[in-house]
Amino acid sequence: MTSNRALLPIFLIVVVDVLGMTIVLPLLPFYAEHYGASPHVVGLLLATYPLCQLVAGPILGSLSDRHGRRPLLLISQLGTFAGFLLLGAANSLPLIFASRFLDGMTAGNLSLAQAYISDVTQPAERAHSFAIIGIAFGVGFLFGPALSGYLSQFSYSYPAWAAAALSLTSIVCTYFLLPQAAPHPQDADAGPAGRRLGLADWGAYGEYFRRPELGRLLADFFVFSLMFGLFLSGFALFAERRFTIDGRPFGPKEVGYLYAYSGFLGLIIQGGLLKRLVKRFGERSLMLAGYASAALGLVGLAAARPLGALIAVFTVTAFGNSVLRPCLTSTVSFRAGRSEQGLVLGLTQSLYSVAMIVSPLVSGFLIGEGRLSAWALCGAALAAGGYALSRNAPSPALSA
Repeated sequence: MTSNRALLPIFLIVVVDVLGMTIVLPLLPFYAEHYGASPHVVGLLLATYPLCQLVAGPILGSLSDRHGRRPLLLISQLGTFAGFLLLGAANSLPLIFASRFLDGMTAGNLSLAQAYISDVTQPAERAHSFAIIGIAFGVGFLFGPALSGYLSQFSYSYPAWAAAALSLTSIVCTYFLLPQAAPHPQDADAGPAGRRLGLADWGAYGEYFRRPELGRLLADFFVFSLMFGLFLSGFALFAERRFTIDGRPFGPKEVGYLYAYSGFLGLIIQGGLLKRLVKRFGERSLMLAGYASAALGLVGLAAARPLGALIAVFTVTAFGNSVLRPCLTSTVSFRAGRSEQGLVLGLTQSLYSVAMIVSPLVSGFLIGEGRLSAWALCGAALAAGGYALSRNAPSPALSA
C-alpha cells in the first residue's frame, strides 16, 4: 500500500525545492549582467548547472541505491542550500558561477524524491503517486517566479536569500518528517525514477535510438527540450532588449511575473484540462497542436513590440510548452516495453539535461550578437522540426 505518511512530506519537499529553483530562474541573467556578464557569459552560466547535474546525478542515484534515499536526499538538499547562500552573498561573477557549480554537483533532490516514491509504492499505484510531482511543479512555477519578481525590486540578493530559506525548510522536512525506505535498485520499471545515464553509459543506450519508432520519439523529445531550453534560457535577455515598461527595459520583476503567468497556465492545463483534451483528441493531435502553437508564438515573439502583443504570443507559446512535455513523455513510456520504462524515461531526463546545456549557449550567442529575432525564429524552427517528427510518431494506443 502507498504510504501517505511518506508521500505528504515528499510533496512538501518537492514544492519547496521547486519554489527555490523557480525563484532563481528569472533572476540569474540579470544578476550576472549586474556583475558585468555578457549574454555569451550568461549562456555559460545557465549551462553550468545542467552540466554538473548530468555528471553528478547518476552518481547520487547509484549511492542512494546502496545507502538509502533519505541520507542522499539530505546531502543533495544541503548542497542546494549552500549554493543559494553563496548566490545571496555573491559580490562577483566568479562567485555566482561557484554557486551554480555547487548546486549542480549536488543536484539530485527531485530525482531522489521520485526514486523514493518508487520505493514506497506498489507498481500499480505509481502513476497516481507520481502525479504529486507534477502538481508540486505547477505550484512552484506559479509562485516562485512571482516571488522572485517582487523581491528583485529591492535587491537582486533577496530572491536568493528567500530560496535559501525555502531550501532550509525542505531540509527540516526531510530530516523530521520523511521515514527511511528500502531502495529497490533491481527495479528497472520505476517510472520517472528510472536509471539515469552516466557520461560513460551513452553507448549502452544506443539500442533505443536504433529502434525506428522509439528512436523517432526520443529525437522528438530532444527537439522539444532544445526548443523549450532555448525559450527558457533566452527569454529574459531577449525581453530586456526588446521590451520596455514605463520607459525602462524589462527586468527580473517583469520576467518573473510572465513566468508566473506561464506557470498558472501550465497548472490549469496539466491539472485537469489536459486529461480531457487527450481523451477527446488523442496525444498525437495534441502534440501537433502544441508544436504549432509554440511555433506560432515564437514567430510572433520575433515581431512583437507592444506589451499586449507580448502577452498574447507568450500565452500561445506557454500553451504549446505545457501540452508538449507530458504528451511526449507519456508517448515514450507507452512505446517502451514495460520492463524498460524506467530506463527509457531515465534516458529522456538525460536528453533533457543535454538540451539544457546546449540551448543556453545558443541563446547567449545569438542574443549576444544582437540577433534577437533570429533567436526567436530558431526556436520556431525547432518547433517546426518537432511537428514534422510528431506527424510520424507512433500512437501510444498501439504500444505493447
